Amino acid sequence: MATGSGEWAAVKPVRGFRLGVAMAGIRKPGRRDLVVMNWDKGSSVAGVFTLNRFCAAPVYLSRQRLAGDPRYFLINTGNANAGTGEQGVAAARQTSSKLATLAGVDEMQVLPFSTGVIGEQLPVNTLCDAIPAALSDMKEDNWFHAAEGIMTTDTRPKGSSRQFAHEGTTYTISGISKGAGMIKPNMATMLAYIATDAAIEPSFLQNLLLDITHQSFNRITIDGDTSTNDSFMVVATGAAGNDAITSRDSALAEQLIDNLRAVSVELAQAIVRDGEGATRFVTVQVEEAASQQDALEVAYTVAHSPLVKTALFACDPNWGRILAAVGRADIPELIIDRVSIWLDTIAIVDRGQPAAGYTEQAGQQVMNQEEILIKISLGAGSAAEEIWTTDLSHEYVKINAEYRT
Repeated sequence: MATGSGEWAAVKPVRGFRLGVAMAGIRKPGRRDLVVMNWDKGSSVAGVFTLNRFCAAPVYLSRQRLAGDPRYFLINTGNANAGTGEQGVAAARQTSSKLATLAGVDEMQVLPFSTGVIGEQLPVNTLCDAIPAALSDMKEDNWFHAAEGIMTTDTRPKGSSRQFAHEGTTYTISGISKGAGMIKPNMATMLAYIATDAAIEPSFLQNLLLDITHQSFNRITIDGDTSTNDSFMVVATGAAGNDAITSRDSALAEQLIDNLRAVSVELAQAIVRDGEGATRFVTVQVEEAASQQDALEVAYTVAHSPLVKTALFACDPNWGRILAAVGRADIPELIIDRVSIWLDTIAIVDRGQPAAGYTEQAGQQVMNQEEILIKISLGAGSAAEEIWTTDLSHEYVKINAEYRT
């Protein structure tokens, strides 16, 4: 039976996977800001990266190195090393080379990751000086400190874990994520790392990761901005001793995929719940769409509307803003008299008309909740999608106005 909790005691160690954390002082002294991850030889590694064409230097290198035989992740916060040109690429190479030398592996086996301020050169010496401390801190039960070590404007570390038993063997899946702003992934989230002790064939793991990404990290948005540094990585160590999973066609594969998806969704939703200045966790469901793309277009148009988001922050049941957002969604066809909209279970629009029996009081009760469902039926087909988002508050503006100060 799978178990999981937001409490850090429930984020279980994964056999064959280790994490080390150090305080490098990259941007602020006295905080964890450098993380090293390592796994047993023979593990499978998969990843997806941002589609932002101004991708960060570490993303550029990690994409190239993923196809080899990765053995280490090197992650820093406080500096994104994005928009830094050839100097940024050289810096990422220099820091990964330092780790490789100390760990006794080839530089191509180190995948670098960065998050933080864009457009500033990476303080290479500061980072390199802290790598020995991170290596000396390597242990399997270091998930909490690692989650702290990748935070930027996050207010809390984010972790998730599941365990399940199959034929007498217990399997573990654990992970961490970070992100609170510049969140509208086009592949993953800002940074997320998951490890499992199950054995999974590399190409199957990569294909599986793509599917799970679309069901989790590619279904969240806070502000509609896709980061330059988005990366989502999964490592399967094989330390549980099972025959490598090569397809979905087994009971073990089914259990593993369900639990891996659950961890990914929880980590993705944790980012939304910690959205910069957020006071509401909002689910937008679109059903009876002509296609999945139409469903997503409508959902994101509603989720990205500043007028909808500010109404959510104000607890204002001004449902005309939702209606207007649906109407301007860029889909091939929208038949107005087939559209219905709900706030939780309260109908606000019924087949293009104000819902009979709707009252402002009923709408207000829903808008006062910390978690809100906006459900939209297009009456055009059988496709359905769901995304998760936040409101837009004064605090979001303040955080981002003062981000570098």
